Formats: sequence, C-alpha cells, structure tokens
Amino acid sequence: MEKTEKEIDEAIEAFQKKFALRLSRLRTLRKVSAREMSLALGQSNGYINNIETGGAFPSLKTFYNICEYLHVSPQEFFEEENDDPERLRGLIEDLKKLDSTQLKMISDIVKSIQKK
Repeated sequence: MEKTEKEIDEAIEAFQKKFALRLSRLRTLRKVSAREMSLALGQSNGYINNIETGGAFPSLKTFYNICEYLHVSPQEFFEEENDDPERLRGLIEDLKKLDSTQLKMISDIVKSIQKK
C-alpha cells in the first residue's frame, strides 16, 4: 500500500520528534549542555538545541559524530527502552565474565526487582 505525500511527511515529522527527544535524553544523561555539545561537534553554539526543538536534522555523518560523542552506537541511539546505553553495555560485558551459576543468581535478582 502506497503512502500519500501527507502520510510520508507526517511519518518524517514523527521520526524527527522521536529523534529530538532521544538526543535530548542521551545528552542530559551525559550531563552536557546543548551548547557544549554543539561546540564539541564543531558546529554553531545553537546546533544541538536547533535539532532538539525541531528546527534542524543532522546529516548522516553528523549523526555518527553525535553517537560517538554520546558514547553510543547508532543502534543504541534508537533503542528508546534503553535509558542508559553505556551502563548497559558495561553491565553486559561484566555478565559475560560470569559462570552459569552466577548468571542464574543475577537473573533471579533482576526478576525479583522487576516484580516490585
């Protein structure tokens, strides 16, 4: 089923809003201002703020630079349910070092926490 131009425009707008919210969330998690991040990326001081408010959208190259700056992969950037990608990645690396019994204990603890 082919989408109309209006439907495509609406989908793009929704995507840009989600992108902006995710960028803001990850930037805030790193405790960095939009201005500081903009300048660190070699952009004008309002660049990140402009993305977060829907006034701009980054190029693919800039998106990769944003991910690098935030210490997330492009995949992690879009994992909305992953509130702290860097911490989760570290935890997974630590979990890989555990034996089967230890993993079971950690799994039981996580399940117990989730029930509360």
